[in-house]
Amino acid sequence: MGQQEGDNEAQVSSHPPVTGGRYYRPELDALRFFAFLCVFCFHLMDYAHTDPVQDRWLFRLGTIGAFGVPVFFLLSAYLLTELLFREEERTGRVHILSFYMRRILRIWPLYFLVFFGLALLNRFVPGTGTDDPLAWLAFTFFAGNWYISYHGWIAGAVDPLWSISVEEQFYLAIPVVAAFGGRRAVLGMSYVLLAVAYGMVLYYGSHPVAGDNNAWTNSFIQFQFFCAGILVAFMLGGRSIALPMVARLGGFALGVACWLTATAYFKVQSWEPHATPAGAIAGWLLVLAGTVLCFLCALGTPRRFIPGWLAYLGRISYGLYLVHSLVFFVVFERAMPYFERIFPGMTKLSLIRDGAGAVAVLAVSIGLAHLSYRYFEAYFLRLKRRFTFVAARD
Repeated sequence: MGQQEGDNEAQVSSHPPVTGGRYYRPELDALRFFAFLCVFCFHLMDYAHTDPVQDRWLFRLGTIGAFGVPVFFLLSAYLLTELLFREEERTGRVHILSFYMRRILRIWPLYFLVFFGLALLNRFVPGTGTDDPLAWLAFTFFAGNWYISYHGWIAGAVDPLWSISVEEQFYLAIPVVAAFGGRRAVLGMSYVLLAVAYGMVLYYGSHPVAGDNNAWTNSFIQFQFFCAGILVAFMLGGRSIALPMVARLGGFALGVACWLTATAYFKVQSWEPHATPAGAIAGWLLVLAGTVLCFLCALGTPRRFIPGWLAYLGRISYGLYLVHSLVFFVVFERAMPYFERIFPGMTKLSLIRDGAGAVAVLAVSIGLAHLSYRYFEAYFLRLKRRFTFVAARD
């Protein structure tokens, strides 16, 4: 990404943003929605309980839904790396301040609205947020994952925000390394962080605990997926992948099989993992391999296979991710008991009840995310274009 001379950002006003050469891949929006659906199914298990013995494989399928988060991480790192490469090629350098402004305008407004909105809502609907000032401080400064690691999960509606903290921590360094160290430094940093991630994996595997061991919310373990996204961007060098749809579907299924194997046979999962040291290494490598496979098999999918509505659902996936847990709480914890009192027979039709509840949660979440994207996020996305040198979807 090239060595820079002098104060890069002092000159930003003399280099107006470039609007031509738009880089947009609708298949990655479809992959975003797939990642969200994985997380959605995982959180559904908190409300529509599945028996881990009688419904073993259904339970495992729900459990691997948590691995939708690594898909988000890898996809994000790939796109941001690709855009930084193109920015450098177009303008001759990486604009550090502009990178941070793009991140702030895309992530912060909705993140803070949701977090502090939940804290306020918790005053009237207990269980939707947190009253702990330390949690407020941690999530304000994007250390929410570390708060959870040491103090436990907060509330269903708040818990998904831990991953935003991990993202913001990783992206603190990327533009600086890219601007002043060049592409070789970014590549070297990725290999170093991969080694650190598996050092941490080995540490957790060597120190088993009865319940959660906090590996899932540890930034250094999750950084492996960002590093993988960067390495894939280096490997492809802006090229796409041409594969027949049968091969794409087969590779995607193989990726999911890697996740299932990691959970079923090596006990690597997002909650209460019980892996041996060797099992932890093998399991996390399978999670990583499955995530990379899903990404590679999605990249380059012809547009005719990506309907507009699917790409749009991926486009609003950030809002979906942030609000769906709150909707789960409202529908299953507040609305469902009310309907069960009116219709006592519902308790005997648990499958129908849970299915209807899940559909309602998804529909309401899509509605809220659409409104957020159109009437709230859109304002900040327009501001973001002022700091954009390679036009993308947003």
